[in-house]
Amino acid sequence: MATSLPSTLGALRASEYTPARLARSVKDELRDNLIARLRARAGAESAVPLFPGIVGYEDTVVPQIVNAVLSKHNFILLGLRGQAKSRILRSLTTLLDAQSPYVAGSELRDNPYAPLSKFSKDLIAKMGDETPIAWMTPNDRYVEKLATPDVTVADLVGDIDPIKAARSNQDLGSELTMHYGLLPRANRGIFCINEVPDLAGKIQVALFNIMQEGDVQIKGYPVRLALDVAIVFSANPEDYTARGKIVTPLKDRIGSEIRTHYPDSINEGIAITQQEAWTKRGGELKVEIPTYIRQVVEQIAFSAREDKKVDKRSGVSQRLPISTMELVVSNAERRALIHGESVAVPRIGDIYAALPGISGKIELEYEGEMRGADVVIREIIRGAVATIFDEYFTGTNTQQIEQWFNLGGTVALTDEFSSVTSQDELKQIQGLFEKLSPLQINSKSKPEIAVSAAEFLLEGMYAHKRISRSEERTFTAAEKKQRNNDAANYAEKMREREIERDDYKNRTRRGFN
Repeated sequence: MATSLPSTLGALRASEYTPARLARSVKDELRDNLIARLRARAGAESAVPLFPGIVGYEDTVVPQIVNAVLSKHNFILLGLRGQAKSRILRSLTTLLDAQSPYVAGSELRDNPYAPLSKFSKDLIAKMGDETPIAWMTPNDRYVEKLATPDVTVADLVGDIDPIKAARSNQDLGSELTMHYGLLPRANRGIFCINEVPDLAGKIQVALFNIMQEGDVQIKGYPVRLALDVAIVFSANPEDYTARGKIVTPLKDRIGSEIRTHYPDSINEGIAITQQEAWTKRGGELKVEIPTYIRQVVEQIAFSAREDKKVDKRSGVSQRLPISTMELVVSNAERRALIHGESVAVPRIGDIYAALPGISGKIELEYEGEMRGADVVIREIIRGAVATIFDEYFTGTNTQQIEQWFNLGGTVALTDEFSSVTSQDELKQIQGLFEKLSPLQINSKSKPEIAVSAAEFLLEGMYAHKRISRSEERTFTAAEKKQRNNDAANYAEKMREREIERDDYKNRTRRGFN
């Protein structure tokens, strides 16, 4: 905190922090700072995001939040899991003043010019201009509570503290015996309740007064606190949560109901995952993530949200591609470290190794449960690979590669082999590397990058059932071709047996003659 900030009430009176400035409510402060930021954006060549780190909501959610703040509303964000609801609410602190003064020692963080608590009033009456002043940062002015069924009114509003009453020799009805809850302690700030439907109905009722009349009462005693607080909520849609619901009178007192959503495009999803996933590992080992790997990881989430075997009411969190990407990079990192390689390049096989990051983030319907989570997830990955494969290789003729496998060729791509070894084995496949031009692969490409691209091509062919692959990641001819070959071999053997039988019969007849 800057040392130039006033430390006493007298110094505060002589500073720029005038009574008029501190007389603004929190909602007025949010509104004024938002207006200033919007005006600054209008004159800037490149607009600075209103809420840094929030991607994909510029034309949908953000304008609604702006309208709610300009209207000085308490508002709620409704959306499925992993839609950045908590992050958006926490970013509201960027609209608060950088520093805000309060009476030092006050539990309610009283405005020095208009204190609420008896503590602050008595202190100012006693010390006057020498009253000590402390300062709050925007983060200090944000109080968050995760709603659970065991939350009580005392947790949110407050209760009588008998021990404090006994020690101070005060009556139980005295304000000095109160133990304030989270809501009074959020005075002159933002109070957030996450997953509000989980609050018991009677607890939600306790919020009515502060939202409508702007004050709270503690334990039935005549202690009324006209708090200055902006209240925001988050919740899953009511048709999803089975744990509870928002009572109608509380919904009526919430000024704006804003719906969040998942990314609308693969590129938006990639931007979010690139921002949130820990992929820059540091150290001597360099990590290079091909674009098609990022696309496939993101497509998994998009495909899962459309899959009939996945519960759409639960949603597929944006945390899925984030966790998956981190595991994909880790598997590539492990392979590179084992073989002493200088660069770690993820492959499609690493996505299958990231199943632990996917299975816990997908809720299955009955049909999916019957088939098994691993089976459903592998099908989703395979479909995602096929979708991205088509973006690169739609016009690519792969018959030469298919023919190589149909003639009995096989190739294994596992973590047991280094990239150089895998590249040498892949070179046996005629025409394989020539087909990788859409991925910008040429003879000068690093083995790690070339092998990753080649595996992507083979995986795409497997996804389209042009070739087969075992769980041990050995690529072979397509199952249909194998069945046809087996049938042809069987027919050939039967013909040979028929010829041998006819020949035996002819010899037998000649012997009788």
